[in-house]
Amino acid sequence: MEHELDVLIIGGGPIGIACALECKKQGLNYLVLEKGALTNSLYNYPLNMTFFSTSEKLEIDDIPFISNNAKPNRDEALEYYRRVATSNELNIKLYEKVVGVEKQNGQFEVSSSKSTYSATHIIVCTGFYDIPKLLDVPGESLPKVTHYFKEAHPYVMRRTIIVGASNSAVDAALEIWRKGGEVTMVVRGPSIGDRVKYWVKPDIENRIAEGSIKAIFNSEIKEVRENEVVVNTPEGELTLENDFVVALTGYRPNFEFLKSLGVTLSDDGNYFPSYDPETMESNVPGLYLAGVICGGMETHKWFIENSRIHAKIILDHIMASINSPHSGN
Repeated sequence: MEHELDVLIIGGGPIGIACALECKKQGLNYLVLEKGALTNSLYNYPLNMTFFSTSEKLEIDDIPFISNNAKPNRDEALEYYRRVATSNELNIKLYEKVVGVEKQNGQFEVSSSKSTYSATHIIVCTGFYDIPKLLDVPGESLPKVTHYFKEAHPYVMRRTIIVGASNSAVDAALEIWRKGGEVTMVVRGPSIGDRVKYWVKPDIENRIAEGSIKAIFNSEIKEVRENEVVVNTPEGELTLENDFVVALTGYRPNFEFLKSLGVTLSDDGNYFPSYDPETMESNVPGLYLAGVICGGMETHKWFIENSRIHAKIILDHIMASINSPHSGN
């Protein structure tokens, strides 16, 4: 039966697709549940985003990823993972959110927004792009504030504050400025982030140096108002006239969901989930973690390039447990 599964995979991103491919190769009865579109996080990336990794390092299961340039863009990645999923006829259900998981008699009973399933093993690869790290300041809920950047057009001829100095913040600042927007960056640290793409970092630093893009370092937003923003700076409070705030301060995994599954998280503020790096099995027997979610709050630690191997590690362990004469969780 479809609802009685060997493996249920939560998350239909690149790593979820890689896990599905491994399940299919092993002849397992599997299903991927994705609460949004296929590769939902990639779909929500900025339209003009270029990956840091080269295309061959984004490949899964040795399926060639051909791009026009060495570093592919968002649309090329969407096309690649879409082709992998459809040409291999992977068993994926989209727009179906997992709402609850319980373990009974060695089986996981999974409730979704549309159905219920029973699975012997679960692989969680839900990423981290769904929950933004909030500024936690008055006015953050105003319509002028967003934690995602899609394209520059809405900000043309407007006064936009970009909060942050990471790749996403720098890309947004440059694109908005080039399209005719007035940009001010508010940065908590003393400089542009060290992990900004090496071919972009000189560009943003030069634009700041020449005054095309304003940057206020060692500063934080204190309050967002309808037509202005109050910033705490080393020299005191600064009030700026403002139309939009794009707060690109990062995102975090859904730790509440992990805890509801019984996964233990570290109490050091990083919320590292408990798992065996040799097998990727969590502290809950039969429940595996894959992809960026393994890094807790250190969301830069794991990405497609270095976590695509998780799929084979997990399936090797699952097959060993299935073939063991004492199998069972």
